[in-house]
Amino acid sequence: MGLREVLMDRTEVDRLIDAALVEDVGLGDVTTRSLVTPTARGTARVLTREALTVAGLDLFASVFQRVDRQVEVVARATDGDRIEAGETLSELEGPLASILTAERVALNFLQRLSGVATLTRRYVEEIPSGCPTVIVDTRKTTPGLRALERYAVRCGGGLNHRPRLDGGVLIKDNHIVACGSVAEAVRRAKAAQGPALRIEVEVTTLDELEEAIAAGAEVVMLDNMDLDTTREAMTLTKGKVLVEVSGRMAPEQVAPLARLGVHFISVGALTHSARAIDLSLQVEMC
Repeated sequence: MGLREVLMDRTEVDRLIDAALVEDVGLGDVTTRSLVTPTARGTARVLTREALTVAGLDLFASVFQRVDRQVEVVARATDGDRIEAGETLSELEGPLASILTAERVALNFLQRLSGVATLTRRYVEEIPSGCPTVIVDTRKTTPGLRALERYAVRCGGGLNHRPRLDGGVLIKDNHIVACGSVAEAVRRAKAAQGPALRIEVEVTTLDELEEAIAAGAEVVMLDNMDLDTTREAMTLTKGKVLVEVSGRMAPEQVAPLARLGVHFISVGALTHSARAIDLSLQVEMC
């Protein structure tokens, strides 16, 4: 199953590709037009320069197809695969000018999404065997690319938090300030939403945690708590609520937190700080 089927419809994918092509190509690829004849054909392959977890191969191929349907793209891997340096991810054949014009946009998508998937895998692999903890993303995504980046998180073995503000009630510090207390914020949320949406509350102290539990929160987010405080928090919850931890999470923090029994570890870095994977597209004349 390709990215179009698991992520969004064809129209939405094409809209994103078109926007990227307009941004990069402008009124035309003047260099390629000057140097490459319209009849020239070529082949190309995408080589990995470092180990990675793949995400975005279908999108990569779609960029070339959007520029020129005569470009044939064959994937040599599948999204979610772990690939070593020096391997071939994809092979192309078709009009050389079209390959060269689409190259940068296609690689940008593939490098970016594979970077997100690779970083996510790094966190996921820190979870000790037998621990039910899952790594989840946040809304700290590239504007306009959230659906793509959330897909890449899944390719890396993570799960997605709420996709948008309409996906669940998450009461954060500024909401609490606006309401005057944790309890009042939860009360208002319950009155407005009823049982339709799960209510999660971000807490920064054990007192706020106890207040959230007493008010009827279903999930608590322990924000920037150290390991000892988190241990105390887990004792206080006693299975009454689901527990998420967040706040500048590094991979080495995952295992100790997972052993405490937290349900979710949310990591904004998966999407806001993932480094693009080093890939190379090498062209040959037919």
